[in-house]
Amino acid sequence: MAGLERSEKAERLCSHVTHLKDRLIAMIRASGPISVATFMDLCLHDRRHGYYATRPGLGEDFITAPETSQIFGELIGLWAAHDWQTMGAPERFSLIEIGPGRGTLMDDALRATRSVPGFHDAIDLQFIEPSPVLQASLAERFTACDASFVSELGKVPVDQPFILIANEWLDCLPVQQLVRVGEAWHERVIGLSDADQLMFGLNPDPFPPEISPDKTADAIEVQPGLKTLTETLRSLFDQTRGRALFIDYGSAHDIPDDTLRSYQTGQQIDPLAAPGDSDLTCDVDFGRLQRLAIGQGLRVDGPVSQSQYLLSLGAEARLNQLATQHPEQADELYAGVRKLVDPAEMGVSFQVLAISHPDLPATAGV
Repeated sequence: MAGLERSEKAERLCSHVTHLKDRLIAMIRASGPISVATFMDLCLHDRRHGYYATRPGLGEDFITAPETSQIFGELIGLWAAHDWQTMGAPERFSLIEIGPGRGTLMDDALRATRSVPGFHDAIDLQFIEPSPVLQASLAERFTACDASFVSELGKVPVDQPFILIANEWLDCLPVQQLVRVGEAWHERVIGLSDADQLMFGLNPDPFPPEISPDKTADAIEVQPGLKTLTETLRSLFDQTRGRALFIDYGSAHDIPDDTLRSYQTGQQIDPLAAPGDSDLTCDVDFGRLQRLAIGQGLRVDGPVSQSQYLLSLGAEARLNQLATQHPEQADELYAGVRKLVDPAEMGVSFQVLAISHPDLPATAGV
């Protein structure tokens, strides 16, 4: 019986992949090659067959920092409580997480802040999460908090201040890939091979990039959504005070080149191999995000490495406290924190940046 169930599951997965791949092939056959950004958007966010909408893979295809160590979410929670206090401890505020997955980060954050006077009483807990499966799971997990859902960042309520947490969300914003040919830049696109299979190619028409790329670079990546993000935050902060914290992998200084990757069951695969059935991700250009936010007149703190951020918030002290309380778990606790802060692991490859209302003071840890 177990073998039959596995076989049926495999058939459903193949049907799912083929369906989206067939749609992409039909679209390209009818209208021509599509940009990498369009491909990424459809594969991740298509309502019928997109990866995040139908096949959340936390713990299977990828592991995030909150799943690595409880200390990550606890420190983020204490950071949020500290910034709530720097805002004047408003009686009501929105605590929002975008892309919360199963809610591990928020669960740890709320547990760590129970003793902060007035903090929990002030929270309106909200999530921005497109997956119906995860929405149902989150609603059940946070029933006691009366959690609600917001469809998109621009719909965040502005009748009270807010604190927004976005861990590993920026990396799923669709990316345009540009390749230098001589002195001109051309956009990488996805078309069809002679065998009617998806393949990468270049748009023959020159593409004027919106940024000034490194003259020595042969390829660059641009996430158009970063500009939209800073414009949306500017609009929100025109109406209420708030702060948004972004944690993701990427560079603080260098422009990403060809970083598009795909993961399935913990293994990196060809980005074109399993549309809708694998996670697609790219490095975030934190330097550009910083410049765009400053250009909008917003306060920007960071970017700093995840290692610097977590250690400045007290990761080592919290690790020692937990290891003393649970000596039988000391090795596991140490391994989790080491992965988060070690430069050879996630410590330097992940960056932290806060974007805030221009009147707010500097944030903690950044």
